[in-house]
This record gives sequence, structure tokens and C-alpha cells, in this order.
Amino acid sequence: MDLMPVLLISAGAMVVLGCLLFALAGPSAQKASSRRLSAVRNRHVEAVVESHSRNISNSGPQSKTDVAFGRLLPNPAQLAKRLAMTGKDYTVGQYGMASAGLVAVVALLLTFKGLPFLLAMFLGLVVGAGLPHFAVNYLIKRRIARFTAKFPDAIELLVRGLRSGLPISETIGVVGNELEGPVGEEFRMVSDKMKIGKSMDSALQDTADRLGTPEFQFFVITIAIQRETGGNLAETLSNLATVLRQRGQMKLKIKAMSSESKASAYIVGSLPFIVFGMIWMINDNYMQGFFVDQRLMVAGLGGLLWMGIGAFIMAKMVNFEI
Repeated sequence: MDLMPVLLISAGAMVVLGCLLFALAGPSAQKASSRRLSAVRNRHVEAVVESHSRNISNSGPQSKTDVAFGRLLPNPAQLAKRLAMTGKDYTVGQYGMASAGLVAVVALLLTFKGLPFLLAMFLGLVVGAGLPHFAVNYLIKRRIARFTAKFPDAIELLVRGLRSGLPISETIGVVGNELEGPVGEEFRMVSDKMKIGKSMDSALQDTADRLGTPEFQFFVITIAIQRETGGNLAETLSNLATVLRQRGQMKLKIKAMSSESKASAYIVGSLPFIVFGMIWMINDNYMQGFFVDQRLMVAGLGGLLWMGIGAFIMAKMVNFEI
């Protein structure tokens, strides 16, 4: 009977010692080796997927012109991304050649009209840098507007496919094949990325980052939440399509209500420049004082500053976020 407490104490000490050894011991070499091999394999698969994705996204290897202008232009990677957002096959080299051509043509024309060479070159640089930039912005906005207008139709087509029993991955491919324009192109790109092994969430998020539209971001978030929590995806997407249509109708109403204010701002803002150009064409010697007389230069810069402030205020007054 006297040995029983000793045995219990010894057993308890052995259990505590075993727990301490188990807690303080590191992971086994075999498990660590397996985890390292798995990590290396996953990195290799991700690298292959990213390589295939770049091959799908890029139209081809860069030419010498692209490389040359990529060194001269600031942030060529962002520029290439913006050119891809237009939906056209424009390259960085073509963009640079167009800008350089505009600079040369405008500078020569203004020099022949009697402007000083430095001033003509400055105005040529402004036109050469600004006009292609605004042209690319216009193409991007037009493509995004076309995408936003047809996006609810794509969601409704997804809803019909889901209700007929098709999986979401296959339904995305059907939408890409059935619809034309920017919506079909983007969904086909998502389907191609999933075919080479990229996850659907990652492929959709890449498209959302490239488009930058809240409508597609809503779509991505809806699918991501449904995949984690479950539920009726068809009903959720149907409600999303209705919300997006109502959002588009609200945008059109705001555009119609603010069109008069925008037209007035455009007329008031452009009238001084139109008058300046007309007087320059009639009597250029009279207007050259703005580039020679210091008082007129100060007055002109002050007028441009106040006009810029007024245009900024009017733009903020008619700009509404939905």
C-alpha cells in the first residue's frame, strides 16, 4: 500500500515529462522535408501559371521601338497596362512615335507662324504629351462604358446557366463565347486563365484590377463570399444584375440633369482660348505682346490660374459619385 503513492507520482511525472518533450520538440525532419517539397512544387506551379497568363495577356515580344521608347517614357509598364485597357493592339513604341510626331509637327507649324523656337517647342511638347494621353483616356472610358452597359446582360446569362445546372466555371466560358464586345473578351480571358490552372477567384480579381470598375468588383466580391459561405448563387447574381441596372439608370439621370451645367462650363472655359486664337490669326503681332511684355505675361498667367480654379470648382459641382 505504501508503493501506490510512489507509483502514481512516478506515472504523473512521466506524463508531464512526455508532454514537455512533445511541446518543446521541433517538427520531424520527414514532415519538414515534405512541407518544403510541397512549397517548392506550389511555387513552380504558380510560376508556370503566371508565365502562361502573361503569354495570354501580351500580344507578342517587344520590338526595338518599344524598348527604345520604354526607356524614354516614364513608367512604361503602367503605360502598357493603360494601352491594354483600350482593347486595341497599341504598343508603347507606337504611342511614343505618335507623341514624337505631334511634337515635331506642332513645333514646326508654330515656328513658321512666327513664334519663338523655344515657345513653339514648349507648345509642341504640351500637345505631344497631352493629346495621346487624352486619346487613350477616351478609348479606355468608352470601352469601360460599353462593358458596364452590357455587364448586367452577362450576369443574367450566368444566372440562366446556373439555374440550368451548369457549374460557374463552365458558365463563364459560355458567356465569353456568346457575348461580343468588351464583356465577351474579358470573360474569355478569365476562362482561358482558369483552363491553364489559375483559380477562378484569382482570374476574376486580375480582371477587376485591370478594369477598375466598381460593377465588376461587386461581381467578384459576390462570388467570393458565396464560395465561402454558400447559398443560392443564381438568386444573388440576379439581385446584383437588378442593382447594376438601377445604378446605370441613376447615372443616366444625373448625366441628363447636369448636362446643361457642363455645356455652360465648356463654353465659358473655351471662349477665351477661341478669341485668343481668332485674334492671333487676324493680327499676330498684336497678340505677341503676351509673350514679350512682362506685364501681359503676368496678367495672362493670372487669368489662366483663375480659369483653372473656376473649371475645377465647376467640375466638382457636377461630378456625383454613385
